[in-house]
Amino acid sequence: MTTSPAGNTSFYNRLLLFISGLGGLLYGIDIGIIDPALGYLGKTISMTEENKSVIVAAVLFGSMVASVIAGFFADLIGRKLMMIISAVMFVGSVAIIFTSQTYIPLLLGRILQGMSGGVIAVVVPLYLAECLKADSRGKGTSIFQFMLTFGIVVAAFVGDHYTKAAEASIEAAQGNQEAIVAASSQAWRGMFLSVIYPGIVFLLGTFFISESPRWLYRKGKKDQARSAMLRSRTTAETDFELGELETSLAHEREKPKISFGESLREIFTQRKYVVPFVIACVILGCNQATGINSILGFMTTILQQAGMAAEKASSSGLYIKILNCVMTVVAVALVDRKGRKFLLKLGTGGIIASLLAGSAVFYSFESKRVDVAEKVNAMIVADKLTIDLTSADLGKVVEAGQPVQLSVLYAYGNKQDIAVGISNSDKKKTIEITPKADDKENAGQPLRILRAQAGPVPTEATGTMIATCLAVFIAFFSIGPGVCVWLALSELMPTRIRSVGMGVALLVNQGVSTGIAAFFLPIVGNHGYFAMFAFWAGCTVIYFITAAFFLPETKGKTLEEIEEHFEGKKSKA
Repeated sequence: MTTSPAGNTSFYNRLLLFISGLGGLLYGIDIGIIDPALGYLGKTISMTEENKSVIVAAVLFGSMVASVIAGFFADLIGRKLMMIISAVMFVGSVAIIFTSQTYIPLLLGRILQGMSGGVIAVVVPLYLAECLKADSRGKGTSIFQFMLTFGIVVAAFVGDHYTKAAEASIEAAQGNQEAIVAASSQAWRGMFLSVIYPGIVFLLGTFFISESPRWLYRKGKKDQARSAMLRSRTTAETDFELGELETSLAHEREKPKISFGESLREIFTQRKYVVPFVIACVILGCNQATGINSILGFMTTILQQAGMAAEKASSSGLYIKILNCVMTVVAVALVDRKGRKFLLKLGTGGIIASLLAGSAVFYSFESKRVDVAEKVNAMIVADKLTIDLTSADLGKVVEAGQPVQLSVLYAYGNKQDIAVGISNSDKKKTIEITPKADDKENAGQPLRILRAQAGPVPTEATGTMIATCLAVFIAFFSIGPGVCVWLALSELMPTRIRSVGMGVALLVNQGVSTGIAAFFLPIVGNHGYFAMFAFWAGCTVIYFITAAFFLPETKGKTLEEIEEHFEGKKSKA
């Protein structure tokens, strides 16, 4: 067989990186698109505050489920077919979400979207590692991680575009509820539909790449494996790597196979396994308990609650997500120079400071809010509520002459929404709550006031301070946990129990993330944003202590040396 032309192999390697990068892009879009859409979803679909949190968490739940089983099916039916399936799931999820008229289809679409991301997160890096040459693997992993953060930025750009159009339409509607609902519906549906195009490109692109040559070889399809490998390598390189693979497989056949149950037993009974496993679970759990996915998913909501207008909150969120992308590049450049342990300590230290500062800013005005639910209930007439904040008697909630903000969480049947009024605002000084004419599901249901709080108005300055805190948070997360945690833990877990141990640790990671996102809105509604930020800061303190005192530095060490560390042996000089 002749040597593959250099130009052909170079083109194919670029194609591999492009298609794989699109996979990372889709995973980032999965995470990021709900943030700008969330503010408009509640205006068109009947949802409670808990429902809204679950809609954000649904992607994380779907990702958790898929990531646990993706590796098994990738071994069973192949990496390429699993990538095709993930693309089909992504495109299908967008179609389901776009056509949703009620909560359940929307939830199912979001879960399916998360499952597509979970498969991508497991299979694409695995595929790259098995297809790229040794000197290109680092580049491939970096591109995948960069494109993931870039996908979050793309989602923010899309959201910012539709938010500006929607806010202009809502302002032009001048209180016309039908027009406001139509503008809101067009906004969130447009956001989701616009991201279907990279999904279609990813789906079509997967048909032009070969199956993993290593998977083919392990399945006994040696001729197909050779042909697949020749697309990215010369004949000499192919012969050398296939020879090494054959030797490796021969050694594997000589070793007794270990079952899933035996792996679990060894994890919990042998010191060299239980210590790195516990460290892995603590770090992966704390990685999500920093609040990263909730902050990305609710960023626009957080900024609006801090005092920013909807358009400015959307734009600020976009800039912060661009910063996330930039700092990921910086982290990739530093990780092999400074080491995983150093960057994790630096990153978690910065996260703690930014979260505590954010908690303090929210506390400065949230602590002054007063419960006025009883007074607001007394103002309901015929299941309708109208409050003019320039004249309404809410009691002494602010100093004389200061503007007041009233936030009302109300419900008609299972339809919940929040109405916010500000006494010194021309647009929001009056709160009007009436049943929606097109909400047939909850027609005739009584108006219920679930929560009503009045207090000082958060200013543009407090919004800017919270945006600064979030920017610092994102910068330190990107340069520390964002890149380092996965690299450190893949090196940390001993080879014999790596697949089972990392699978369980990943389950902990996604479970914590899903739980935090699901309870985010109910918690901040009852206890305030300052409490949520303080909780995340407390979890990150545990993260810092673990990274500083229990996690060994893995930079420059062989896997064998790392295992010897946990066996209690001294490293070789």
